[in-house]
Amino acid sequence: MVELGLPELSTIQIEALCETAENAARKHIQNSINSKLIDHLDITVEAQGTKPVDLSVEINLTLTSDAKNDVDINALVNEAAAQAHLASENFLRKLI
Repeated sequence: MVELGLPELSTIQIEALCETAENAARKHIQNSINSKLIDHLDITVEAQGTKPVDLSVEINLTLTSDAKNDVDINALVNEAAAQAHLASENFLRKLI
C-alpha cells in the first residue's frame, strides 16, 4: 500500500480511477493472448472511501478449451491485476 497524500477524491475522479484500472487489466489480457482464446472476461474494479482510496480489482477469466493447457490463467490474471493497480497509481500521481 502506497500513501500518496492526495486530497479527497470527487465522484468523477473515482469513476475515472476505476475505469483506468479496468482498461489497463483488459488491455494486458488482450495483449497477452489471442482474443479468440477468451471465452469470458469480466473485470470489476471498486473504490472504497475517498481518503484514502482502497481499490479492489476482481478478474474472472475463462479461456476456451484450446487455450487451457497453453496459458497459465492464474499468472495472467495476477499480472493483469498488477497492471490495473499500477495504472491506478499513475492516475493518482497525476492528481498530486
